[in-house]
Amino acid sequence: MNPLDAIAMLSTTTAKKTAYEVVWEKLPDDFALPNDPVDNINQPALAAALTESLRIADRLPEQALTPTNYGICATVNGKVVVKAPDWAYIPAITVPRSEVERSYTPRLQGEIPSLVLEFLSDTDGGEYSIKETFPPGKFFFYEQILQVPNYGIFDPATGALEFYRLNEEKRYALEPPNGQNRFWIPEMQLFLGAWPGKRDHREGYWLRWWDDQGNLLLWDTEQIEQERQRVERLAAQLRAAGIEPEL
Repeated sequence: MNPLDAIAMLSTTTAKKTAYEVVWEKLPDDFALPNDPVDNINQPALAAALTESLRIADRLPEQALTPTNYGICATVNGKVVVKAPDWAYIPAITVPRSEVERSYTPRLQGEIPSLVLEFLSDTDGGEYSIKETFPPGKFFFYEQILQVPNYGIFDPATGALEFYRLNEEKRYALEPPNGQNRFWIPEMQLFLGAWPGKRDHREGYWLRWWDDQGNLLLWDTEQIEQERQRVERLAAQLRAAGIEPEL
């Protein structure tokens, strides 16, 4: 079955929402976290690029958290559930960072993530899984348990980004992009979209941020190059005025 068809079927067949007992409690110290290897060689670079541009643009508050492949937890019907999205944006944690080194429990240790992202790979990572029974699927966990307002599934090979947003019924609805093929995230006051280009010796599609005026949030290398060009233009203007700049 097509993943989107399966998701649509879930919305239809579970119109009467099932009750789940969700408890927000600290992960036990002896809980064995999954140690799955990163199944996409591009995942660390894609995640690092997302965080870097937020930091440079001063869009990363001191208490914010942008984890990658890191356990986000909840106890559902008495059983601990841990999912590790490829990247997430948590607006604020309310405990010392030393307390969230292993994992993060929303509501207990800070806010619900505003956004979770999964990067597709050659292996089936369950990004579309609507499985309700233990252990629940990622799609179901983000939608029904955590109730993350924004969920994106990105294919680095094609640049396709599927973007879901919680509707009034607390169900994920597939969002259409704007005219620039970007998605507005009100909680972050930023657009998110795919961008083709090169970074860290990788040529391909990346996820990038744009502000509400359509300005691209730069990476550090781009900011350095932009400053270099500014200095060169200024030097050229001084020379045209008969002044030799001191470089």
